Amino acid sequence: MINIVLGVLGVLTLWFAVVFIADFIKHKDNLETHNTWSKVLFIGFITDFFDTLGIGSFAPTTALLKGMKQTQDRLLPGTLNASHTIPVVLEAFIFITVINMDPTTLVSMLAAATIGAYFGAGIVSKLPEKKVQTVMAIALFITALLMMAGQLNLMPGGGDATGLSGAKLIIAVVGNFILGALMTAGIGLYAPCMALVYLLGMSPKVAFPIMMGSCAFLMPVASVKFVKEEALDRRASMGITIGGTIGVFIAAYLVKSLPMDILKWLVIAVIFYTASTMLKSASKNK
Repeated sequence: MINIVLGVLGVLTLWFAVVFIADFIKHKDNLETHNTWSKVLFIGFITDFFDTLGIGSFAPTTALLKGMKQTQDRLLPGTLNASHTIPVVLEAFIFITVINMDPTTLVSMLAAATIGAYFGAGIVSKLPEKKVQTVMAIALFITALLMMAGQLNLMPGGGDATGLSGAKLIIAVVGNFILGALMTAGIGLYAPCMALVYLLGMSPKVAFPIMMGSCAFLMPVASVKFVKEEALDRRASMGITIGGTIGVFIAAYLVKSLPMDILKWLVIAVIFYTASTMLKSASKNK
């Protein structure tokens, strides 16, 4: 069943890649002028490097794009999803093949997140800039609070289960459907998905294939919709994709240890600051 899952993921990713690259080539002479290749490549490398280590990429990417003034707020959700699709798929392939868990639980949660993203992207891609700014600010505050709860050991520590059944499986499926829909609005899935896994008594290690697999399945579907709605920054998305792919390989195969607690606290502080500036922008946007 795992091989089937990876095969389907490969097909979805190829579909997204064809749509994404064809759209980029079509508009190559009319790319955004407010960003630079060097900056978006750097953003992709840094954010997906740490994403592979479990920090998450959406909130740090938002902070860097805002701080370096590399994209418009209205295009942030689509840019976040499209730019991290291929790097996250690589992460999913790595963790799904390395960590063993119940295939039924994994497939059910991945399918739920994908369906949720399909419906969520259709709504988010049509939102006006002020609403996007407000939603993104709230999303960043939630992400920072969940990360802080994890750092302070306020979230459950999980159990030792590698699969679910009955009512717990239903809760997991419904929860991941909601998280998949919210992710298209820029709410990172990692922290809330990890909390869901822990609350249901599953082993912390299986959070990685679930988190990264969920994102890997939902992101091609959501991103194709964002591309077709032209609700993304093309140069930023392509640059982050290229830089992020390199970051994933280095983090997965070369990095052995980093001061993760210090890095997570730094990320939390940056996310709170970015959320505040996003909310301020929304209040000024008429």
